[in-house]
Amino acid sequence: MSPVVILACIVLIPVVLLMVLRANAALVFLSVCLGSVLTQFLGPDTNSLLTLFSSRSGQNVSASQTTAQLVLLAIPVVITTLFMLKTVPKGLKLILNLFPAVGVGLLLALLVVPLLPPSTSVGITDSSLWQQAIRAQDLIVGISALLCLFAILSLRPKHASEDKHSKKH
Repeated sequence: MSPVVILACIVLIPVVLLMVLRANAALVFLSVCLGSVLTQFLGPDTNSLLTLFSSRSGQNVSASQTTAQLVLLAIPVVITTLFMLKTVPKGLKLILNLFPAVGVGLLLALLVVPLLPPSTSVGITDSSLWQQAIRAQDLIVGISALLCLFAILSLRPKHASEDKHSKKH
């Protein structure tokens, strides 16, 4: 499969899932960030445990540690998505949810591609599209974070007291 197609799938599958499931993408974005922190700080410990308890060859341990890091990245994302099912109402708020959903897809791509097996990641990382994404990663993360902050503020549910106040004016 073409590296561009793989990269597009990594970005677009989360976007489509978040929109179809109507899950709050801004909170999922925060879960991706949590998964990244878990991978960064717990990843080396899982690598040590896998090496200590594994009687497999070095290549299998390497594949296991990559899988462990991907699982550490994915667990908060999956849990948050499940808890946030159908929390975004249809209409304008669902359309606003698209922007953080794209941020989730882009951030996942930036975090997942380096964790993929070399046979897959080399083709992607050698592509010009990936090189552009790496150059723009600061912008991707910064703009996505701002969009998520805006989405959290705009998608929050109104309390009964706010509804009463808005009806009086």
